[in-house]
Amino acid sequence: MGQKIVKVMFIGDVVGNPGLKMVDLLLKNFIKKYSVDFVICNGENAHNGKGMSLESLNQLLEAGVQVVTGGNHTWSNFNFFETLKTHPQVLRPQNYPKGTYGKGYGIYKIPGGLGDIAVINLQGRTFMYPIDCPFRTADWVIKQLKDQVRYIFVDIHAEATAEKIALGWYLDGRVSAVIGTHTHVQTADERILPKGTGYCTDVGMTGPQTSVIGMQIKSAVDRMLYQTPHKYECAEDDVHFSAVVVTFEAEKGKTVAIERIFYPEFDRGMS
Repeated sequence: MGQKIVKVMFIGDVVGNPGLKMVDLLLKNFIKKYSVDFVICNGENAHNGKGMSLESLNQLLEAGVQVVTGGNHTWSNFNFFETLKTHPQVLRPQNYPKGTYGKGYGIYKIPGGLGDIAVINLQGRTFMYPIDCPFRTADWVIKQLKDQVRYIFVDIHAEATAEKIALGWYLDGRVSAVIGTHTHVQTADERILPKGTGYCTDVGMTGPQTSVIGMQIKSAVDRMLYQTPHKYECAEDDVHFSAVVVTFEAEKGKTVAIERIFYPEFDRGMS
């Protein structure tokens, strides 16, 4: 009798060298601890806190990640453009205008002969770029994937919680999981929607927490205090690992369990 479940880990926005080092340090142990079969992470901030690079991509893949998704910062490092155009394990949001290079979804083999998984990268529009509709784009991609895969994982990279939640309900029963990224603040609303789709509004940030969403505090505060541009630089201290592990049942690809990871936990003092 074969395995009846597949476990997928999704790691939240990896920020700069601190985030990369944390993935390198912890991922293999987490894969073993949670019996993970496939690993996805959002890496759009892996290069110095903004953008991607071939070096950071390779570091994530060597650590045990199989697919790296992106977002609005995917194009921040010009030197990554050629890699984005051709590398099969890196994605950018599918709902950028037609002709934008890179790809927004892919089908990947799960190690151990456990079948195929489709990963779809989408980006929200509320408070962000007015690109194509992520809802209609998801419809189109799911139609392309019909009868090809049992497991479909969606990274929705969006600012507004309402937009992410709406997409979760819109896709409930049609994809295996909808997990949000972009805000760098982990939400505690992981759950299984009524038709079997695993959901969490934001998986959080793998990076330095003594920061303003990964960036050095002073420059971020000055930018808001004076309403003038200030150079953002990646912070370094108090690095944490943020992820979710979603368990899919093999017959229909629905979520049967979802677990949120934040390591180490914040020091909250005595209870």
